[in-house]
Amino acid sequence: MKVVIIGCTHAGTITASQILSQHPDTEVTIYEKNDNVSFLSCGIATYLGGVAKNIDDMFYSSPEALGQLGATVRMQHEVTSVDLQAKSLQVKDLLTGEESTDHYDKLVVTTGSWPVIPDLPGINSDHVYLCKNYNHAKKLFEVAKDAKRVVVIGGGYIGVELVEAYSKQGKQVTLVDTNDRLLSKYYDQEYTDRATKDFEDHGVHFAFGQRATAFEETDDGVVIKTNVGSYEADMAILCIGFRPNTDLFKGQLDFNEDGSIKTNAYMQTSDPDVYGAGDSVAVHFNPTDTEAYVPLATNAIRQGTIAGTNLFGNVMTYMGTQSTSGIELYGRSMAATGLTLTDAKEAGFDADAVTFEDNYRPEFMPNEEKIMGTVVWDRSNNRILGAQFMSNLDISMYANTVSVMIQNHNTINFMAMVDMLFQPNFDRPFNFVNLLGQQAVAKATK
Repeated sequence: MKVVIIGCTHAGTITASQILSQHPDTEVTIYEKNDNVSFLSCGIATYLGGVAKNIDDMFYSSPEALGQLGATVRMQHEVTSVDLQAKSLQVKDLLTGEESTDHYDKLVVTTGSWPVIPDLPGINSDHVYLCKNYNHAKKLFEVAKDAKRVVVIGGGYIGVELVEAYSKQGKQVTLVDTNDRLLSKYYDQEYTDRATKDFEDHGVHFAFGQRATAFEETDDGVVIKTNVGSYEADMAILCIGFRPNTDLFKGQLDFNEDGSIKTNAYMQTSDPDVYGAGDSVAVHFNPTDTEAYVPLATNAIRQGTIAGTNLFGNVMTYMGTQSTSGIELYGRSMAATGLTLTDAKEAGFDADAVTFEDNYRPEFMPNEEKIMGTVVWDRSNNRILGAQFMSNLDISMYANTVSVMIQNHNTINFMAMVDMLFQPNFDRPFNFVNLLGQQAVAKATK
């Protein structure tokens, strides 16, 4: 069987590895228009901030490694059109300009995503940058060496990580965002207010409730105009969000309204010989039991594993996602899973939430760091819908624990009493997750 994979970041890399580890005799051809594969873009901010010293360490595979597994890897080759009826595709060698035709028995769409670039005057300025891939990261690292004023547009995870990285270098940093606070998609205001204070303590300026409207080049930089004012910068970085790269398949596969490709639980598209994974497809979002667009590496590698398995028969299903995520800013950790209370109500749930803060272990221990946590639940059945955590400690496993509970449709009653270890170095007789659940049960039974 011949399998063609279009795109080779996370989902494509994992799909190829899965196929060739299970079925080494399969003919696998990979087309990738960039000059690298498997780049962990989530590490860009650590590199720009000086935490990670070598950007090349952010690759976990290579064309050579995939070739050793048995794949034919065509780097800097762009698939320009696909005919699903004929099972054929047109390919252009970006180095030579040569065009060719290829055929497949099974096709895997792992074409990924691309930053949202609004159609604004001056947005193509040489002083306006993107932050998505390896080449973007190298460019941002170089130009930032001489930059003193940086404007970041977009207050999601990538945007705030870049703001932190540049503020630590002593640069004058401004964050522009249409929302009234940063990270509002993931965290309640009590969390984002604390994070905002940390940024302000490091000299960051916020331009909340503002929308970029134009970019004007100057002799030494760019002016970012908004609906409220304007900001001069040596460099501006767009971090507005991502859209799926799916134009090749319009009119040939079923799409969601957001432009992502529809798949079933086997990662199979509306064409039974075409599978999809990663940022080009939707995910099943378990808290609402609906399809959603959640471009995360965690989703991509799981979906790629499933697609690579099911090409030979549909035996593995996708478990869905809680969109669990986390971030560390100025030494403070934040992690979230599922829905916030606001999102839960907007999704139609009769939802409630409780926020609780406590020391993570007994007071007789020398370090009494606190943890703040929030849990959201459905009042009709007490089922957990989401949670958030914040501390100077690493609280990522708290979010992961609740993520499993959401996956399994557990209730706050379960959360309150489920067995967890106790040892004074680690927690109290009741773990913090238990205590948070007990606070929720107490509120629910009033």
